[in-house]
Amino acid sequence: MVYSRSMNKKLLLAALTIVIVIGAAMAYVLLQRDTNSPPADAPQANSEAQPNPQVEPTVSKGTYIGYADNTFASVQGTRLLFFHAPWCPQCRALDESIKTSDLPEGVTIFKVDYDSNQALRAKYGVTLQTTVVKVDEKGDKLSSYVAYDEPTFQSVKQALLP
Repeated sequence: MVYSRSMNKKLLLAALTIVIVIGAAMAYVLLQRDTNSPPADAPQANSEAQPNPQVEPTVSKGTYIGYADNTFASVQGTRLLFFHAPWCPQCRALDESIKTSDLPEGVTIFKVDYDSNQALRAKYGVTLQTTVVKVDEKGDKLSSYVAYDEPTFQSVKQALLP
């Protein structure tokens, strides 16, 4: 069977069109996923703020912020590290529960990306997302709680806060 030059061009054009359509569909899916779950350091409701290197040490109404070394060091009071994965339904449920709860005065919850913070996970022995670790002012682990089966701020509060 002999193909003409115009037939080869038509096949090439059809293949290129298929590749473009598939690429556009993949980009659309990724953009939808990104808009449905904000980045760990994005500002959220309920006193959540983006990490800021010029944060003054204070003890006030509870806050929920993205983890950053410079912010962690400047916060006083009770510190909780919430190891969150955006792909985890239990993490999203706990994240929403934290955002909609009145956090106790002097409590700061740091949202730590489970997937990109392997060193922090290893330091605190975290092997499952939805783990919340209570640490002291030096960053030493005091206790931890896995909220996987009951992903609510109330369960975290009962397990880790006085």
